[in-house]
Formats: sequence, C-alpha cells, structure tokens
Amino acid sequence: MGAALDESKALLVRRWGEMGGYWGISRTMAEIHALLFVSGRPLCMDDIMAQLHVSRGNTSMNLRGLVDWGLVQRVHKLGDRKEYFQIDTDVWHMFGTIMRERRRREVEPIVATIGRCREMVADVDGVAEDEKRELREFRRRLDELRNFLTTMGALFELVLKFGSEGIAQFSSLLTGTGAVTRRETTEQRTSRNATKRSERPARKKSTKSKRNPRQ
Repeated sequence: MGAALDESKALLVRRWGEMGGYWGISRTMAEIHALLFVSGRPLCMDDIMAQLHVSRGNTSMNLRGLVDWGLVQRVHKLGDRKEYFQIDTDVWHMFGTIMRERRRREVEPIVATIGRCREMVADVDGVAEDEKRELREFRRRLDELRNFLTTMGALFELVLKFGSEGIAQFSSLLTGTGAVTRRETTEQRTSRNATKRSERPARKKSTKSKRNPRQ
C-alpha cells in the first residue's frame, strides 16, 4: 500500500506541474505546491529538492513566489535551524487565494487600462461622423468588456461567500436534483393525503327512503 500511495502522490505532483503552464506559472512552482499539498508534514528545502530533483536556487525562488502568493507558510521546528514549509489544505481557501491574487495581478490592471482607454475617446467634438460611429462602437466594446470582467469578479466573490455547501445546493438546483426532490416531496404528500382519506370511517347510509313528490 505504501508503494501505491507514493506512486499516486507522484502522479498528482506531475500532472499538477503540467497544469502550471496553463495558469501562467512555472512547472517547478506548481510541482512544489502540489508536493506540499499531498505531504502529511511540513517539508524543508532539502526535502523538496530531493523529491523533485531541482536545484537549490530554483527551489528557493519558487518557494519565495508561493509565499508571496499567500499559498505557503514558513514554519520552524523546535531545536531545528532549518526552515520548513507547509500549505493550507483547505481547497476552497486555497483556490480563493489563487483567484484573488490572479485578479489583483491580471484582471484589475486590465480593468484600469480599459477605463483609461475609455477616457481617451470620451470627447467626440469636432470629429467627423464616420469617426464618431467608429468611436461609439469602440466605446461600446470597451464597456461590454469592462462589465463582463467586473460581473465575473462579483460572481467570484459570491462563490466564496456561499462556500462549498451553498454552491452544492445551487448546483443541485441547476442540475435538476432540487426539482426532483420537490417532486418527490409532492408525491409523498399526495400519498399521505390519500392514506388519510382511506382511513376515515365510512359514512352510514340513510335507511329512510326518499318520498315520491307525486304521492
């Protein structure tokens, strides 16, 4: 079982490193992040170098980057002069940190740039009619792009606010699970009402015969 666990961890670290390129970070940084995530204890730099086969300088640089992102914390052990590193294993908090940092580094600068571009073409006085139409279309596209980015940012904040349980409930509604639950509840209520009606005592039939109005 120990060999299978080690192989499983190594596979995740390797795949996590391959994904790093899509996130705009180095493969080594992603692998260090994954290694600390699957490790059951804090690791020192020597541990990381030995397991990932990377140089001390490369390890130090990427650890510093992870610390700057707020994804890795430095810890010390009593009587040990080495510096150890550990990761926050709360997945929601971890990805929240990643998304906030990426938004600060990537999204907020482009939103600010869009605002400056919008101001540069705000004045259309003295511009020919053809150029006015082009300017209006350009401003419309800028506004749509800015609205999209700010809306996605607000949606991201709602996701973090609701947390895993809230998102799970919302996901059940989108996938129809919630609707099924409501239908089952209605069926159960109908069945319960039918059972109650069947348990009611039967009404006694009247023994008096109806009088014939012609008599």
